[in-house]
Amino acid sequence: MKKMIAVVAVALLGLAACGEADNAAVPGPSKTGGDVLGKAPVASASDILPGSTMEKIKSRGELLVGGSLDAPLLSQQNPATGEVEGFDATMGKALAKYIIGEPKVKIVNSASETREALLANGTVDVVFQTYTITEERARQVAFAGPYYTSGLTIAVKQGTSGIAKPEDLNGKKVIAGANTPAIPAIKKLAPQAEIVTFGSDPECLQALKQDRGVAYVQDETLLIAAAKKDPAIQIVTKPFTVDPYGIGLKHGDDQMKKFVNDWLGKIQADGTWQQIWKDSIGTVVKGDAPQPPKIGSVPGS
Repeated sequence: MKKMIAVVAVALLGLAACGEADNAAVPGPSKTGGDVLGKAPVASASDILPGSTMEKIKSRGELLVGGSLDAPLLSQQNPATGEVEGFDATMGKALAKYIIGEPKVKIVNSASETREALLANGTVDVVFQTYTITEERARQVAFAGPYYTSGLTIAVKQGTSGIAKPEDLNGKKVIAGANTPAIPAIKKLAPQAEIVTFGSDPECLQALKQDRGVAYVQDETLLIAAAKKDPAIQIVTKPFTVDPYGIGLKHGDDQMKKFVNDWLGKIQADGTWQQIWKDSIGTVVKGDAPQPPKIGSVPGS
């Protein structure tokens, strides 16, 4: 399973590592996932415990999701329709349907450095933003999942030479998203690199094109999507980390964590998870959907 994840799943995911900095909200149910959301499961009345977070969400009639509006294949606002589309976005809508009976969500555009605060103060109910599970983060938030696995890789401007592995970043100025797993990975593998951080992925990519750094370390999904759209961007390494992503929840809410993990298990078993992948990431990565990671399989989950 790990090999499949590393070769196929890692081949495309990750990226909320860099999210937009403002907290603009995009309301309304999405048409993303159409058929898959129509067939997605709904929780039984007995699963919505009295006084629980799930009951509050159902009464509100809308799930508040911390996420991105600029993450290709994952959670990106369609300029033509205003809908937010992609793997993470549709996962959020599927969870909303499970709780409410309809895929009604409000996407709160969150940054990697604000996710913990948004969960703690109740601005969002959940975070779907390729949120890497770590033991340090798990002291501030709860994580359901993991629900996907990805890995870091390196992008440069087309034609750049001399970078073929992480160690080649030593002595160079390297771009990374603020508060993302790229920073400790660079420090570990290229301790002589000078790290320059930016708050959002578009800022990181723009900085790379402006030569404010010679390389950009980010999850491969994002970089593949960027390189596909912009021939000035070139990916020069295979993924060199394995990063499990969790569904961020308010710390200490054990009822909600169990509820979300139960839901995740159901959509993995009935094929909903696989279809969401095919409709998003699978439009670029060909072949069958990868095996999802085992729920609770990593420290902090």
